[in-house]
Amino acid sequence: MVPIAGLLDVAFLGHLADIRHLAGVSLATVVFNYLYWTFGFLRMSTTGLTAQAIGRGEEEEALLIGLRHGLLALLLGVAIVILQVPLRQIGFAMLSATPEVSAAGQTFYNALIWGAPATLVNFVIIGWLLGRSQSDRVLILTAVNSGANVALDYWLIVHLDWASAGAGIATAASQYLMLVVGLGLLYRDGNGKQRRINVRKLWDASALTVVLVLNRDILIRTFALISTFAVFTNLSSAFGTVPLTANAILMQVVTLAAYFIDGIAFATESLAGLFRGQGRLSQLQQLVLVAGGLSLLVGVLFAIAFISYPDPLFGRLTDHASVLLYLKQYVLWLLPVLGFGSIAYMLDGYFLGLTEGWILRQSMLQAVLLGFVPIALIAWYQHNNHWLWLSLSLFMAMRALSLSWQWFNGWRRTEVS
Repeated sequence: MVPIAGLLDVAFLGHLADIRHLAGVSLATVVFNYLYWTFGFLRMSTTGLTAQAIGRGEEEEALLIGLRHGLLALLLGVAIVILQVPLRQIGFAMLSATPEVSAAGQTFYNALIWGAPATLVNFVIIGWLLGRSQSDRVLILTAVNSGANVALDYWLIVHLDWASAGAGIATAASQYLMLVVGLGLLYRDGNGKQRRINVRKLWDASALTVVLVLNRDILIRTFALISTFAVFTNLSSAFGTVPLTANAILMQVVTLAAYFIDGIAFATESLAGLFRGQGRLSQLQQLVLVAGGLSLLVGVLFAIAFISYPDPLFGRLTDHASVLLYLKQYVLWLLPVLGFGSIAYMLDGYFLGLTEGWILRQSMLQAVLLGFVPIALIAWYQHNNHWLWLSLSLFMAMRALSLSWQWFNGWRRTEVS
């Protein structure tokens, strides 16, 4: 459900007469990736910690985890709104774009930034529900968010011709609607149940230490991931408006596939945390093998579909002939990016469920410094988009290989013990 809204954003903007709106939104998305997904630990750590608490039968602790993260998310979201002007100035100063593209991107930013508190609290709600294996609730919230986003996009972009501003308003409004529905679901589930919580436990020093250490590692991991995609987009922008737009559309395909793979990764995350909480360590190996096979199948099928049928599929996203002609030269790179990426995304979920944040941090840093950066430098020096896609492919490959090695070593230690 989530990427459908993103794809329709691209489709609505990609069919406007002026392509700068799509390019500007692609650029502004880099800024929001930093602002939002740097705090992705709010969702990730909530899921793993909650699943383990449920596995141990500690219902009160699971509720406390949700409250701790929810309060933290609200404070961070309000801080982002307060600091929106300096954040915008710093973010766009670091990105390369023409004045027209930058102006369109800042218009999108100015509208979307007001959704920050709702977005971050929604991270926690989704994480908490996933930790409790209530994926049906997650589906409801996602459907509300995506459905509202698509409807508002169509009204604001197509009918009112608000372009990038309309896309920002639509996304922010849909986040607040999702928040209201999410809080309503939580209230309904808890209505009539005796939920006595010792407020002092919210600030328990040992629990807060676990949360802060885990969140620190996930934050570093996520910041490195976002930085990789930000550099990829920024180098694409330096190559010109057409390469930027073409790469943005190809990355929408990667994002689309990643969300499907994340469905498997989220299930892996919930089950891994549950199995660890219950002490059922023998189930973890089978979990990874099944989830890994399914993830690889999804990633490869997506790549093959877009490689085999570029005209009908990409033609739904833009009708600019120059962009379509350009991106066809690079569509084959989807195969290694999604092939290796599918394994990496699934293993991310596995280690998040085990709350092994340091493994995720180290793997990500190795992939960035050894896989992505050296080849990206060559791409920048050569001004070559193929080298840029090679750098992203190697980045995904190193993530998949290093996490697989960590899983194998952990499984081997379990067998020995």
